[in-house]
Amino acid sequence: MSPDTPGLHHVTAIAGDPQDNADFYVGTLGLRLVKRTVNHDDTGTYHFYFGDGEGTPGTNITFFPWTDRGRDGRFGAGQTKTTAYAIPTDSVDYWRGRLESGGIDVEAATRFDETVLRFSDPDGIELELVATEAETAGTPWEDSSVPAKHQLRGFYAVTLAVDGFGPTETILTDVLGYELESEADGRRRYRSATGGPGSIVDLVETDPGRGQMGVGTVHHVAFAAESVEEQARWRKAFADAGLSPSEVIDRKYFQSIYVREPGGVLFEMATTGPGFTEDEALDELGERLTLPEWLEDEREQIEAQLPDFDGPTVGSDGD
Repeated sequence: MSPDTPGLHHVTAIAGDPQDNADFYVGTLGLRLVKRTVNHDDTGTYHFYFGDGEGTPGTNITFFPWTDRGRDGRFGAGQTKTTAYAIPTDSVDYWRGRLESGGIDVEAATRFDETVLRFSDPDGIELELVATEAETAGTPWEDSSVPAKHQLRGFYAVTLAVDGFGPTETILTDVLGYELESEADGRRRYRSATGGPGSIVDLVETDPGRGQMGVGTVHHVAFAAESVEEQARWRKAFADAGLSPSEVIDRKYFQSIYVREPGGVLFEMATTGPGFTEDEALDELGERLTLPEWLEDEREQIEAQLPDFDGPTVGSDGD
């Protein structure tokens, strides 16, 4: 029997310009660039990780910036529609003002009795900030332009778009151990049996037709596995459910397996360790290009083919 996942580990999406991407997530949202590396499967592409002050699992949104023209994505079924972060309930006005002052269109809504701020990043990826008093994850980053009391508190939820609830719901409940918690306005909310931060997955149905991967879309959603032994049990559980999980892949900062669930969304099960301090001190995270040992001999060629990137603009302070 597989264990119950504690919830989300990270979300990986595809951006366009790397400078715009980093300036938004660091300068506007106040996250820390905790790792500057490359896509291990496409070394001409950066892989940025943005998270809390320590890069805690459950706080990191990561990006492959694709700079090639004509590689825009198309949203549709089988994709992540929205990534939601938790914020304190008394931070709603701060965030609405901060985003609007940056020229970002913000829509406020109420969902399941919680205030939600909806907006998009520079590439059109949909984001939400959910005001909650529930337990949250995250260690404040002291160099953020966002005051510690208002900083994002890690993931609240992801919303997956499917052309029918049934197949994805079966994997969430029968394999991952999620439980249907609420349903309203065409949205079904599931929560991990263990509860806690980042334990919510919402499903919404969208018009038939699969999305197309590219700039402005989410590549995959990663759930947390507490150990490699637990990850092995997940791999067996996916296989027993008739899916085809990948072999274990070494991602340097965690071990990963991948599986595409029947609704089309690519899932990852990522271990919570060893973490980002494997090759950088905590106070130096994200300051340089880091490469895994098996790519270090190629550093000169890799650096020569990467697009220009000056590092993120931290942004201006706010109260």
